[in-house]
Amino acid sequence: MPSSLPIQNNVALRAFNTFGIDATAARYIRIESTDTLRAVAADYQLAAMPRLVLGGGSNIVLSGDFNGLVLHMCTSGIQVSGELDEAVLVTAAAGENWHQFVLWTLAHDLPGLENLSLIPGSVGASPIQNIGAYGVEMKDRFHSLTLFDMSDGQTRVLHRADCDFSYRDSVFKHALRDRAVIVDVTFALPKRWQPSIAYTELSNELRARGITEPTPMQVADAVIAIRQRKLPDPARIGNAGSFFKNPLVAASIRDALLSAHPDMVSYRQADGSYKLAAGWLIEQCGWKGRVQGAAGVYEKQALVLVNLGGATGAEVMQLAAAIRADVAKRFGVELEPEPILV
Repeated sequence: MPSSLPIQNNVALRAFNTFGIDATAARYIRIESTDTLRAVAADYQLAAMPRLVLGGGSNIVLSGDFNGLVLHMCTSGIQVSGELDEAVLVTAAAGENWHQFVLWTLAHDLPGLENLSLIPGSVGASPIQNIGAYGVEMKDRFHSLTLFDMSDGQTRVLHRADCDFSYRDSVFKHALRDRAVIVDVTFALPKRWQPSIAYTELSNELRARGITEPTPMQVADAVIAIRQRKLPDPARIGNAGSFFKNPLVAASIRDALLSAHPDMVSYRQADGSYKLAAGWLIEQCGWKGRVQGAAGVYEKQALVLVNLGGATGAEVMQLAAAIRADVAKRFGVELEPEPILV
């Protein structure tokens, strides 16, 4: 292997995944530039290995040791990169921490991402998952991204139409999953900002604070407070945030379920379908606060699975499978995990 590449062998990944699962990578390279990616792609032996691109490690469950090459994206840099008629373009390197990036935009009077405050992970991972919270999705502010294609060593720019964004999904989970490494992401932040506060929990939080016309920072503060109340800090309790997607169902299925369960939580979508609250479904099945081995369901939010100390990836997935089976049996609804199983 080329001596110029900063390869490490048998690297512990516990500190690099927010679930805190013990696992080891056979090979590990810290990526701080596109040149390093280019060198990896040009090396036949490295290019042939199983590969895991790692950002903040907040959306993966490690099922065991990874007998391949981990590319840990540690690039940095944020800049105003352009301007449109209605928006300012801001570009951030893939390795930047997402929440710190949001705070940077607010500090520079560039609002638009405040609803996505305190989401764990890196900027480069945000398009893969199309992260979203409190009525805003990443795609609503997305302009373009730069990727490095490991299959041919080329750098490309993709725009929104190229990315197939949908609810917690994108082309990077499908056709480009084993090829693309996101290098940087550019966001279009509106010049004429209007707060997005229709989400009930957020509007209630602002009302409780006596705020009727919030500033971007006040929206961010409210979102941060809600998340801190509901979700465990990964630095204290291992977790990957919301473990299941909120399922989308046809109106006829939602109506039948609502008839049997009048207090069921659901949200009408633009296409006439309904999004059900996965946390509510799980809680109704009695899983909130339950423990199975060293893994459990967070006592304050049934949508979050936690590592109570020494949990393996297998234990986490066994717990998830048991929850999915109970929800399917009671409601006839299939839950889909958000994190990627490695």
